[in-house]
Amino acid sequence: MEVTCENCTTKLNIPDQKIPKGQLVKINCPKCKSKISIDTRAVEETKPPVPEPAPAPQSKEDGYSYDDYSDDEALDFYDEGTKLALIMVRDHDNPGKISASVEELGYKCVPASDTRDATGKMRFHHFDLIVLSEGFDDQPLENGPILNFMNHLSMSIRRRIFLVLLSDEFKTLDNMMAFAMSANAVVNTKELDRLPAILKKAVGDNEKFYKVFMDILVAEGKG
Repeated sequence: MEVTCENCTTKLNIPDQKIPKGQLVKINCPKCKSKISIDTRAVEETKPPVPEPAPAPQSKEDGYSYDDYSDDEALDFYDEGTKLALIMVRDHDNPGKISASVEELGYKCVPASDTRDATGKMRFHHFDLIVLSEGFDDQPLENGPILNFMNHLSMSIRRRIFLVLLSDEFKTLDNMMAFAMSANAVVNTKELDRLPAILKKAVGDNEKFYKVFMDILVAEGKG
């Protein structure tokens, strides 16, 4: 501690450990012999304030909140029993043509702008038909976020969704490829002009295949 004699202004450097804490101490100035008062009663050891950690950034899920979807005009004003189709395709796949083809079969089409929008819509709404193309939102089909999301749905929900995958590499209605991709049908994008007929056949075959199974579920009150 540095102290100054009030009489002769001599400055003294006294080791802290030699000054009693919490007391009024008087020492003789080595130069003029005057008394120097050192009051440590009001001296408190202070520590630099520890900064509070910054709050963790608030993050949203991959999907929006329910409030976002309750205001989604694309999902408003549909009567009970309306069949909905979620369309997730690239711009150059001609979304308008695909939607028109799907609507020919009696579905109401709902577009998705990106992966986050799509998974959010699927989280809060049931879609009877989903059309997903390779490269939607610059994402691959295999091991992509959309198929990963659907593969984690409960079986009771998943079996009520007819999933169609579009790719330049598929052979249309290749059942083995559809099975490998966990889809109901696959369609080559070069055959989009035939999409209404392709979907009609694929959906019809699927309904026949599951009719007995679904009838049993309904009879047991599980449908």
